[in-house]
Amino acid sequence: MISYVRGELVSLEKDKAIVDVQGVGYGIFMPERSMGMLPGVGSEVKIHTYLHVREEAMQLFGFLTRDDLEVFRLLIGVSGIGPKGGLGILSQLSADDLRFAVLAGDVKAISAAPGIGKKTAEKLIIELKDKLNLHEVLNRTVEEAEAVPADASYSGAQTEAVQALVALGYGSTESLRAVKKVKQEDATTEELLKEALKYLL
Repeated sequence: MISYVRGELVSLEKDKAIVDVQGVGYGIFMPERSMGMLPGVGSEVKIHTYLHVREEAMQLFGFLTRDDLEVFRLLIGVSGIGPKGGLGILSQLSADDLRFAVLAGDVKAISAAPGIGKKTAEKLIIELKDKLNLHEVLNRTVEEAEAVPADASYSGAQTEAVQALVALGYGSTESLRAVKKVKQEDATTEELLKEALKYLL
């Protein structure tokens, strides 16, 4: 098993990076999003990898973070999604974007990835809902969010949901409105966020 590859980035092709490791060139298939974040050719890179073995070929798939790699592993565990399909999804959505799409049941966002139809996207949401760490990304998003002015009429969960939406790129005003539309007393931050996203998507 090849856990990661560290070496000199020699070239970038359409769908893969070529990394020289002590004279051996590894061709590593990567999501477009990740390839766009690589440093310039000639730089040293570390790429977390997954080795896919088939009868006729062995292919390396690579990611800039272990989190992306773990999400990729979960994706290809879904029936109907192979390595290329997993790459397509992670080219369209970041790992965190995918988590929020699963949380919100956003079939449209997931099926926008090449080769992923509506039924496959629906299956992905059902199978990954309990496997993706939604609480962790929610907490991280809230921590990174810009501070939202305190409002005595807001519960802690409502404030956190608004902060998370702002961190995702929504405006403060539309985030506040979306959270206010959710009619759930004693809802958790995750439940509020899920319902508020329905008004925004």
